Amino acid sequence: MKKRAIQKESFMQSVFVLMFSQILVKCLGVIYKLYLTNREGFGDIGNAIYSSGFQIYALFLTISSMGVPNAVSKLISEKVAIGDHKGAHHIFKIALISFGTLGFLSSTILFLGAKFIAQNVLQIPEAELTLVALSPSIFFVSISCVIKGYFSGRENLKVTANSQTLEQFFKTVFSITLVEIISILSGVNTTVMAAGANLATSLATILCFSYLYKYYKNMKKEIAWEIKNTVNHKATRVRRTLKQILSVSVPMSLTGIMGTINKNIDSMTVVRGLKNFLSSEQAKTQYGILSGKVDTLVTLPMSLNIAFATALIPSISSNKAVGDIEIIRKRVSFSMLISILIGLPFMFCMIIFAEPILKLLFPNATSGSFIYQISCLSIIFIVLEQTISATLHGLGKLFVPTVALGTGVIIKLILNLLLIPINPEVFILGGTSGAAFATAVCHMIAVSIEFKILKKEINLKIDYKKFIVKPLIAICVMGGTSYYTYLYLFSVIKNVNMVTILSILIAFVIYGISVVLLRIFSKEEKFMVPY
Repeated sequence: MKKRAIQKESFMQSVFVLMFSQILVKCLGVIYKLYLTNREGFGDIGNAIYSSGFQIYALFLTISSMGVPNAVSKLISEKVAIGDHKGAHHIFKIALISFGTLGFLSSTILFLGAKFIAQNVLQIPEAELTLVALSPSIFFVSISCVIKGYFSGRENLKVTANSQTLEQFFKTVFSITLVEIISILSGVNTTVMAAGANLATSLATILCFSYLYKYYKNMKKEIAWEIKNTVNHKATRVRRTLKQILSVSVPMSLTGIMGTINKNIDSMTVVRGLKNFLSSEQAKTQYGILSGKVDTLVTLPMSLNIAFATALIPSISSNKAVGDIEIIRKRVSFSMLISILIGLPFMFCMIIFAEPILKLLFPNATSGSFIYQISCLSIIFIVLEQTISATLHGLGKLFVPTVALGTGVIIKLILNLLLIPINPEVFILGGTSGAAFATAVCHMIAVSIEFKILKKEINLKIDYKKFIVKPLIAICVMGGTSYYTYLYLFSVIKNVNMVTILSILIAFVIYGISVVLLRIFSKEEKFMVPY
């Protein structure tokens, strides 16, 4: 039989495929978040119930599967790089059985413990139904993650991109449909509506798994041919293979666990702390602002940057397997530059236009502009952390991101406990703003530790003029231009929403022109972009 070439995508092709997918995913996510927040009977209170339950679910999900796609991707890419397709498939099968079992157990625990968690851990009893509604999806996400990791390791990231888009599409459609039906049947019951919105997540994950399973079945002939023609294969026992998978997935999962603990610190401390000077309903509303509106908007640039983080792991693992450190250095440097150029304009634009953005997107729930501005400070640190953490995982430095983020999380917990109980009328960073500030400090500490280790590991040299000075000049030009453009347009048009949209569009155009005129990209970096 004629030898086939494994279908692979170049590094930047993989990035662009994932980036396009993430844009679609985030747009769909924003649509249903806008709908829920502006829906009569849901609003900030509904977001508090929805988000508190979702963060606990995310913690269970992280424990059972968060590190799985990247871990499987890393191990598979190393096997594929040396032609051991049989070993790669062996890893896939063991991972599927192991994490499928763990996912099932996690689903069961969340289902049975929903009442206790809602009443005693969150102190939001209304969240019980949301936890029950979310519990089945842990199992389906766990096995879906293994399949995604398998194809990512084969440098076929279109599967991940398509599945994410499909899942988010159905989540959006089901969320709106179920909430509308439930609102009619329940007489606009916020608790049941929040549970319905989370039930949509479970239904969407089941459909996502169905797509991945069908794709795998369609690829079985090609996979069988590759296994038959494998080279450099060394048989390993199931126990040894499982140990190998866990040695990679556990550290990666720990990093994910730290991330979800970071979010759960807010779900467990914000309402508690705010009750010192606010009523229970007011405290829930404040948490709803932070976890609903603000979190949705602040995570926008992260969804673009995650494409680099996802593509870096298999790319770096395969290049490390063949000893090509120079390629690793170039891709890491380029990815970090892109992360900076993505994070900075979003951060500054959101800070400048915080109040108009909230009025534009959430006309029925416009409060929270200062909390939003403080939260935006974390954007640049989070996007850099995504890229550097993925690089360290690909290099095999699996515990470094965990320790770095864990250090930041400890500092965040301390700051939350100190700042949240303080009335913001007494201290400006008190209350919910304190939690937002603590998050920014957390990620600043994490990225500082990770970057120091990365520089030493691959002897990474950073041109500070290119990476810091020039991007900041571009941002200053963008910020000044957009601010005065907003004032001028408002004096002419008088429509706040229209002026906000035009000002932001002009800001990004000015920023793009500034990046080109400042010649931030080298000639070699320009040709990394697939035309």
